[in-house]
Amino acid sequence: MSIPTPSRHTPWHAGLALLGAVHALSFAPGPLPHWVLPFVQIFALAILAYYVFRAGTVRQAALGGFLFGAANFAVGLYWLYISMHDYGGMAAPLAGAAVLLLAAGLALFTTLATALARWLAAGHLRNFSNYRWQLLAAAIWASSWTLAEWLRGTLFTGLPWLNIGYAHVEGVLAPWAPVLGVYGLAWLAAFASGAIALLACAKDTENDAKAAVAVGLAIVSGLIGIALGHIAWSQPLGTPMMVRLVQGNVPQSEKFDPRLIEQGIATYMRLAALPPKQAADAPDLIVLPETVMPVFQDAIPAQRWRQWLDIAQTRDARILMGIPLHDRVDGGERYTNSAIAFDGGTSLDALRAGQPGMRYDKHHLVPFGEFVPPGFRWFVDAMRIPLGDFNRGAPRQDLFRIGDQFVAPDICYEDVFGEEIIQSVRPSPTYGPGASVLVNLSNLGWFGDSWALRQHLQISRMRALETARPMIRATNTGMTAAIDPNGVVRAALDPMVKGVLDVEVQGMQGLTPYVRWGNIPVLAWSALLLLLGFGLGRRRPVQA
Repeated sequence: MSIPTPSRHTPWHAGLALLGAVHALSFAPGPLPHWVLPFVQIFALAILAYYVFRAGTVRQAALGGFLFGAANFAVGLYWLYISMHDYGGMAAPLAGAAVLLLAAGLALFTTLATALARWLAAGHLRNFSNYRWQLLAAAIWASSWTLAEWLRGTLFTGLPWLNIGYAHVEGVLAPWAPVLGVYGLAWLAAFASGAIALLACAKDTENDAKAAVAVGLAIVSGLIGIALGHIAWSQPLGTPMMVRLVQGNVPQSEKFDPRLIEQGIATYMRLAALPPKQAADAPDLIVLPETVMPVFQDAIPAQRWRQWLDIAQTRDARILMGIPLHDRVDGGERYTNSAIAFDGGTSLDALRAGQPGMRYDKHHLVPFGEFVPPGFRWFVDAMRIPLGDFNRGAPRQDLFRIGDQFVAPDICYEDVFGEEIIQSVRPSPTYGPGASVLVNLSNLGWFGDSWALRQHLQISRMRALETARPMIRATNTGMTAAIDPNGVVRAALDPMVKGVLDVEVQGMQGLTPYVRWGNIPVLAWSALLLLLGFGLGRRRPVQA
């Protein structure tokens, strides 16, 4: 029995755009509460899947995917307008057009997913009397969506922000993260949405009992997730350390203003030097955000560096900060967005040379913000972004040894790439034991008090889940937080305020399945299912 198909001219098109906007609400709490985010994500995607399965042609399914995706990305990434217009100085029409063009470009990946799913699943949707075909149709939908997510997170340096897995840092699917990573969660969420859509389609064809098998399997995956939540994937390493996370809330409009730079640095020095509330809470490590001093280290007066050394010595702590570094190498010059750590005994010359003994250079740079893609110099010049053209660091670098902990710093956008973060957690003959603590240094002041801050916190929570490591975050304007190895936020500062967060952090050891294998199992599984769908489903041509 065939499935009823929507006509070419239908209110579905406007509805799919609205649905994509609703779907964008699922990636961070506010305005929706955190507990509802997984349900909003799955059911919004289920409605899109329903449309795709009922679409009369592949072209029609592709159009639905594009409308959904364009609205999803335009709403979910609206905060890019703030960085380009409010702080980058770009004209409002150009900044708005840039956001919409980016959303349209990213929507090509959802277009690919829906078109591929409709094309491969078409043959199976003619066999509603056989539950095995329906299971395969749901799996094709999940695999198409997951591989499209992976392509979006990989091509042209990747932009995996708003991967549907990030809607599931809480809920029954979250414990799958240490096993399958964020792309595995994306597959499970997409499978659940496809199963619900097939059940709705089967209601139209009076075969709902068969379609309920796919829904039942999705429920089983949730129950397995609950069981996985009781597994301890890592164990404590050494003794806990006290960490101070500093949030200076220096307005982006002032951070790079030559007249106000010293004022911003002084704010961070004052906060870093604060005495602890109790002697037992004295920090072993003081963590400051990305580009806390927004000038190259060799342009900072020696007296300023001495003041930082005095703070480290007075507090008897190491200071870990983000700072741009300038090196002269082999007769040339090199500029990096970096993190350094030092204590009161570090030499002044080493600091001014950018070689204090512990150094990390950002590897995964942000297009347009930290490097200029070929042919786009005009676009970067239009935004007038300072420090916008850096050299890349090596993919794997030395960890920071703090006491008996091994600390892996990453800078801002880098923690969006889970497959790169896990490299620092794996032990290495060259670099020694893997990281026991993850540290993210960020400056999201470019985006105001927007969703970007809360979305990024969700992403960091996913990295903690995947690696079973604590993640601590020091940011300029928010969200500064300490996250447990199980992805739970232990403590956080409110955004857009000045303050320090003193927390005890226990480093962890042990490798999760995801750290061991990365994305390979999910990608291989998805590709195999698509090949199976292609081999079994091409019984007659599908209308394009």
